[in-house]
Amino acid sequence: MSEPGREPLRIGVLGAARITENSLVVPARSTGHRLVAVAARDRSHAQAYAAAHGVERVADSYADLLADPEVEVIYNPLANGLHGPWNLAALAAGKHVLSEKPSASNAEEAAEVREAAAKAGTVFMEAFHYLFHPVTRRLHELLASGELGELRHVETLVAIPAPPDADPRWSLELAGGAVMDLGCYSLHALRMLAPWAGGAPRLVSARGGERAGAPGVDEWLDAELAFPNGATGSARCHMAYGELEMSCRIVGSRGEATAPNFVLPHRDDRVVVRTTDGERTERLGTRSSYTYQLEAFAARLRSRAPLPLGPDDAVATMTLIDACYRAAGFEPRPRTSLSG
Repeated sequence: MSEPGREPLRIGVLGAARITENSLVVPARSTGHRLVAVAARDRSHAQAYAAAHGVERVADSYADLLADPEVEVIYNPLANGLHGPWNLAALAAGKHVLSEKPSASNAEEAAEVREAAAKAGTVFMEAFHYLFHPVTRRLHELLASGELGELRHVETLVAIPAPPDADPRWSLELAGGAVMDLGCYSLHALRMLAPWAGGAPRLVSARGGERAGAPGVDEWLDAELAFPNGATGSARCHMAYGELEMSCRIVGSRGEATAPNFVLPHRDDRVVVRTTDGERTERLGTRSSYTYQLEAFAARLRSRAPLPLGPDDAVATMTLIDACYRAAGFEPRPRTSLSG
């Protein structure tokens, strides 16, 4: 539950996306935060969603949700192409924003979101929930402690079986593609190793494959990166894979550590450590990374606790995503207009 004496967050939800039950509804319920309102393109859908998930009321439209004075936080789980424009609209309305990744369709739009957050003076965070879980924190601790030695190589693979052909993740107009949906995790995880690698990684090369029947949309993409200290990185993603795999392997001069599922650690909370002293498996707990994330976001709003993510980080990630697309022969994702 929320800490005694701490006011619960008052959250409004854009859309009735399936991800929201796990990413927000369950965490809010377990930590004592309020789901004040939800809006969807179909009001009956929103009404059913509110009834099923304990949302207090239904707004007539996204714009009405943003105008609701009781709503202080907007959660944006819409299709990728709608992240940027509705993040901008929410910030203009003076709301704090927790946006599903990626924060925008491309780096230019992400920079506009950053400027809007600065102008609004509110908190904006891209929902890279994995970063808040003890699994990822432990990987970083193993580097910081020196047990693995100096960072030499890291490889990430984030892959899922193919969504249906009509899924918006295959839509170029809605900023779909494997990198947008999955590779953002692979790339972000590498970026977060900068403190132990002499700085942020740079892109060396990328190659990818187009989805049949979806021109301009990547089905898979592999990126090779290099860190200032000489370490190398491989960030792979695939949205038509034979199985779900979301692994991160970190290799140091004295040993290595692997998280079999760093993105969804509630499914597999292992960190396997191999050094000259032998091999061990640590279990870090199956509490949801989304719950840790919501707690951290609430601590920022109520106690001004620091966050490891913000608008600058979102711009840096989108800049790297755009570079990967260009290097692999794709174009960065186009922006979506709300008037369209």
